[in-house]
Amino acid sequence: MAAGIAARTAHFALHRMPASDPESESLIGVVIPKRWAKRAVTRNTIKRQIYSVSAISKLPAAAHVVRLRASFEGFRSATSDALRKAVRAELLQLLSQAAA
Repeated sequence: MAAGIAARTAHFALHRMPASDPESESLIGVVIPKRWAKRAVTRNTIKRQIYSVSAISKLPAAAHVVRLRASFEGFRSATSDALRKAVRAELLQLLSQAAA
């Protein structure tokens, strides 16, 4: 995280550390603090969305860390479809910024 923020949205920040070997693959890590997602089911739902979206994105060869910076408010359930869609849309926006 010392490398700085490569991309940012309302709820997420993406940190990138360039790879020393240009032929290496892109690695992804996730930080979801209890402070912003109180329930484990919510944290796991967000992690699953991050891993699934990062698998289809075209990130450069580097070590990436996606960090939750703020809580998602106003959702009825801790793992509702509306929450999944909101998280996925914001992650697509974040990773498109990072790929550019």
